[in-house]
Amino acid sequence: MTNRYKSVFDIIGPVMVGPSSSHTAGAVAIGRAGYKLFGGTPSKVTVHYYDSFAQTHRGHGTDYAIAAGILGFDSDDLRVPKAPEIARQRGVDLRFVEEDGPSPIGHPNTAILNMSNDKKKVELAGCSIGGGAIEIRKIVLHNTEIQPAGALPIIILVDPHKNIRIEQELTALLHEKAPFSRKRIFHTKNYNIYEYDVENYLHPDLLRELKKKFENIICL
Repeated sequence: MTNRYKSVFDIIGPVMVGPSSSHTAGAVAIGRAGYKLFGGTPSKVTVHYYDSFAQTHRGHGTDYAIAAGILGFDSDDLRVPKAPEIARQRGVDLRFVEEDGPSPIGHPNTAILNMSNDKKKVELAGCSIGGGAIEIRKIVLHNTEIQPAGALPIIILVDPHKNIRIEQELTALLHEKAPFSRKRIFHTKNYNIYEYDVENYLHPDLLRELKKKFENIICL
């Protein structure tokens, strides 16, 4: 697994609407990862909580934090506490489920997001590891299960054309500007999916370059 903390700010904690970096800011980050993975806000979201999240999500603001992330809000957005209400006003069917069993991804602060609309279904399993930092340990995209190393950033490229040159170009660019610890390739009937576990944060200029050059790229 890659290093969990990639800057001093991961240890100090984020600027945020509280009360808890793990249960609130981390939960916003999990929700935002779902927002990015889905490509926007889903019309239906069911959040499954495990262990500590299942026991304390109401008191620690985890519900509104997850909802805020799903709406694309940052952790310091003053709308965070009102996010469930805002989501429902926007027509999002938002539900929270407290699960009795242990976390299927092996961490007490676990939330699994099942997200859908009339065109697609996506699943993301994340955990809050402290200081607002998160890990994404399972993704289901286009009926394909992906188990990243955990720590962000994670880059996923979905290629419906199955063009090996696109993968080669992305791999070369990342080797130059954003080294990765692992790359995996998933072949499905309709897509090739490439997943990269990147070692350091992505510079905003690189993010813009990636989104400009590659269609269907997801940067978590």
